Amino acid sequence: MHRISLGLVYFFGGAILLLLCAYFWFNDIVKEAVCEGNHTKVVKIGLKNGFYLFLTSEFMLFFGFFWAFFHSSMCPSIEIGGHWPPMGIDIIWTWGYPFYNTLILIISGLSVTWVHNSVALGNFKNSIDGFIVTISLGLLFIILQAIEYYEASYCIVDGIYGSVFYMLTGLHGSHVIVGIIFLMVCFVRLLFNHYLTNHYLGLYSQYGIDILWILFE
Repeated sequence: MHRISLGLVYFFGGAILLLLCAYFWFNDIVKEAVCEGNHTKVVKIGLKNGFYLFLTSEFMLFFGFFWAFFHSSMCPSIEIGGHWPPMGIDIIWTWGYPFYNTLILIISGLSVTWVHNSVALGNFKNSIDGFIVTISLGLLFIILQAIEYYEASYCIVDGIYGSVFYMLTGLHGSHVIVGIIFLMVCFVRLLFNHYLTNHYLGLYSQYGIDILWILFE
């Protein structure tokens, strides 16, 4: 991405391999759940416990970066001039793109809750509408974050502020991208009638992930 030799080849090659891995993983999970009937009560408990451990690890990961941010902001060291943000950093206006993206995530949390409750009640027409709204909001979030990055006056190498900012927002943005992919898979599964009012474990997990991203924003 920084115009190194064969950089784009490595980038897109890695992205294609990652998408292939995700496809085969999704394919195996769906096949086990729908065709083979292997998602018994015990297997569901194992999948839920694994999901809770995943959420815990994600919480601790983001907590570590937030700790770095608040530590540097509340107790700025002499290495950065004892000032926060460091001198020379022209910060992004809080009530601009960050505020808009926060609103988008809150609204997407409401829409994915709409999807979840609609499936539980057997109202699949409403759940389809909710999926379209949620996925559209996720794509809008990524577009606004890309614009925010383009207009930012600093980069990841500009001291502790740039490092923490891009690590937190970049990590969060990558999770939103993965969440959009998960939502698309869940949407296709809904169109193929894979969900029942008492059997929607994959959708339930995606619902939990989306609510977690709202908390981190």
